[in-house]
Amino acid sequence: MSVGFRLNAAVLVVLVSLVLPPFCVGIRSIPTIGDGIGLGFDRFSEAPEYRNGRGCPVSADKRVFGLKSSCDPSLVHVAMTLDSEYLRGSIAAVHSVLKHASCPENVFFHFISAEFDPASPRVLTQLVRSTFPSLNFKVYIFREDNVINLISSSIREALENPLNYARNYLGDMLDLCVDRVIYLDSDLVLADDIHKLWNITLTGSKIIGAPEYCHANFTKYFTDTFWSDPLLSRVFGSRKPCYFNTGVMVMDLLKWREGNYRKRIENWMEIQRRKRIYDLGSLPPFLLVFGGNVESIDHRWNQHGLGGDNVKGSCRSLHPGPVSLLHWSGKGKPWVRLDARKPCQVDYLWEPYDLYKHSNRVQTQHQSSMAYSPSTLVGYSTYL
Repeated sequence: MSVGFRLNAAVLVVLVSLVLPPFCVGIRSIPTIGDGIGLGFDRFSEAPEYRNGRGCPVSADKRVFGLKSSCDPSLVHVAMTLDSEYLRGSIAAVHSVLKHASCPENVFFHFISAEFDPASPRVLTQLVRSTFPSLNFKVYIFREDNVINLISSSIREALENPLNYARNYLGDMLDLCVDRVIYLDSDLVLADDIHKLWNITLTGSKIIGAPEYCHANFTKYFTDTFWSDPLLSRVFGSRKPCYFNTGVMVMDLLKWREGNYRKRIENWMEIQRRKRIYDLGSLPPFLLVFGGNVESIDHRWNQHGLGGDNVKGSCRSLHPGPVSLLHWSGKGKPWVRLDARKPCQVDYLWEPYDLYKHSNRVQTQHQSSMAYSPSTLVGYSTYL
């Protein structure tokens, strides 16, 4: 009987591998698991219950079954990575999205977790469920071997994490009925309604929308080897590319799949392995494929660089203008600096969304440490 059981189990594994996409396995509902306790994952407080306001659409699935399918057309789809290292940031990001959403029950999260994460994707799934009991979400296990051989060394080791490349595979991993998604990094918080970002129109043939920064020196994102090669550099010959940060993107997955943009990005990564045409991890392939053909979104939707530069992680202040999203891209992360009691001033703007239980951190001199004047935070204070 045990032999027959093992054979049946083996057949089941084969069938699952044939049915599911080659890049992931989806986890939908998970029983209670306690093996994350040793890693401190029991130290997150349960988030408040955020409910829809008047006028929010209610799907037939929600009315009948009390849950939402990922194919529900009323949903706002958000994709994020989920791992033990940046877990605290991911929890704060989700909390900020729900807190400011006009229809929080209509936001569906797609979490991408590494296959060999120390906490295991199942433990991370249970943690999300215990922190956000009514959250609509699905966890996908990202098979790192699909990208590991394409990754080259970067200026910072953290940029070489295979999970940084998960955004390249969203079109393959997410259900085919999901034809649009907002990708968010784990080191950011929203201070505005995500439905506003969701409703941005991608005009013409544009595949992604993101804030662009055309004043940045675009040439520095690629090596001299790239610019001195006429065959490679001519990719920008008919375009006027601008820098954009891939930590916040609105993505048309229907056009993405039709144009096989995952493969286009992989092609550049293969060239990088041979010729070293850039130094910055997962960003340059996106610039090569989409630079000059991006739907430009207002800068308020990605106040990036708050983590400082990629080497020193020095403090930076907010850019001028209104703020809808703050992004701690760069080396320094707000939860690390706060715990070390060496925070930058902008880190106090992240702290209200932190659900970690601070049993051993003394909350002193908080308000007196705020050095920003109301004019510096214009557009932010109205959302908190």
